[in-house]
Amino acid sequence: MKRYVIFILALILVIFPNKAWATIKGYDKVATSSKNDITIYAKKIDDLYYDFKIDFKGRIASRPFWLSVANNPAYAPKIIYEDINRDGKKELIIILNQGYGTGVSLEEVYVIEVDNNRFGEVLVDNPLAVVLKNAKTSLTPTEAKISIGDKNYLVDISSVGIKPENVFKDIVFGGIIKYEVKNNHLIARLAAQVSPAHSIGEVIITYEYRDKMYQAKSVDFQPYK
Repeated sequence: MKRYVIFILALILVIFPNKAWATIKGYDKVATSSKNDITIYAKKIDDLYYDFKIDFKGRIASRPFWLSVANNPAYAPKIIYEDINRDGKKELIIILNQGYGTGVSLEEVYVIEVDNNRFGEVLVDNPLAVVLKNAKTSLTPTEAKISIGDKNYLVDISSVGIKPENVFKDIVFGGIIKYEVKNNHLIARLAAQVSPAHSIGEVIITYEYRDKMYQAKSVDFQPYK
């Protein structure tokens, strides 16, 4: 009987060699991409994940200083594995949420090139800095103006119902920052906020790989309908 049990266990390990039971002691599994054999682990303290480990196809990389919220599955870490620099090799993109609430959702993105045993992070230009360099804005209790390059946008906020005392002195960016990958491009979206609870649209930054980092290829504004 004992030999039979050992045989069955060995057969299961041969037939199902993926890491269905794999864990890292003391760490929680916080995200996984089964089709790409990528799993992210982290330690948890209160409502925060920290001390991350990346299991990339059996190779482990540590990122002890990463942080992410841990109390809401809607804001769980995201794994994307796509070629975003058009070199024919896929990059590992990990998106972490570092804070959320009313008028707040702060995502941080990490782009990693995996080569042999090297996990090399590639710098992504700060999206808030990109907006501040490219957008000119003004705001009154009745209208918001945004200019990016030769494009000008005027948004009427008089009918939104914002009390004049709640309108900011100018349009504020940086309270809501979100990332995605679309058509093999890394994209950042920053809400244009005119009060603590109201946004009129978002600035969309499309990145490209240039000079060994990801820099803004285009910066556009998309008003909310």
